[in-house]
Amino acid sequence: MDISIIIVNYNTAVKTLACLESVFNSDLEGISFEVIVVDNNSKDNLGPILKDKYPQVKFIESLKNVGMGEGNNIAINNSEGEYILILNPDTVLFNSAIRIMYSYLKLYSDVGIVGPKLLNPDKSLQYSCSRFPKCYTPIIRRTFLNHYFKKHISWFMMHHFSHAEIKEVDWLMGSCLLVRRSNWSKFDKRFFMYFEDIDLCRRAWHNGYKVVYLPQAKVIHDHQRASAKVVWYLALFKNKIAREHIKSWFKYFYKWKMQKPKIDNNN
Repeated sequence: MDISIIIVNYNTAVKTLACLESVFNSDLEGISFEVIVVDNNSKDNLGPILKDKYPQVKFIESLKNVGMGEGNNIAINNSEGEYILILNPDTVLFNSAIRIMYSYLKLYSDVGIVGPKLLNPDKSLQYSCSRFPKCYTPIIRRTFLNHYFKKHISWFMMHHFSHAEIKEVDWLMGSCLLVRRSNWSKFDKRFFMYFEDIDLCRRAWHNGYKVVYLPQAKVIHDHQRASAKVVWYLALFKNKIAREHIKSWFKYFYKWKMQKPKIDNNN
């Protein structure tokens, strides 16, 4: 099996079905693949819909919401592909996206993770590759401080990079990642939501594999920053997703506090 394509669903049946449609309309001739959907105890009746519309999809129901990272791990544990394509349900693939990423990863054995150019629904650029955050970066991004430290935010999100060229980067947004199967390629289940993609990319670098942004592959991502919908000083009390973001922030920096990245993408 060449590729295991994995989607974790949590009450996103409509978007998951649109994502699956783009998968099955993709140029995958000559590539063996399987599609696995893990449902995180949703209430959207996705199982019977998939059985009727996409019976070839392996559907796994979790009895509880185990989070994004662990949901992907459930699928990885039940997959056979040499490579693992992590897809968020709010993505729609361009026809050649999977083939381009697969061909690149097959060609370069020193690359562990590759990700596409992400586009907003209006086809404008979505910033999806970033530098590893400083411990204070999330504070600046989530509070009024972002108005005063725009240079730092621009550095973190690589605003001045053209996004038209292939580039080794610190980490890629986890909405669409093609990952080489390895002993490091599962998500750390300590991260229920957020920072699991940063951690995965950091572990790739730590194990001697590059992380590469590949703009020739294109994917539409209907990105909603759910953790930022409530004003910062109320988020901790009113927004569960924001609380998960904050918890993951602490877990990430505690985990890596004694480790320095093995790369330097400060240029």
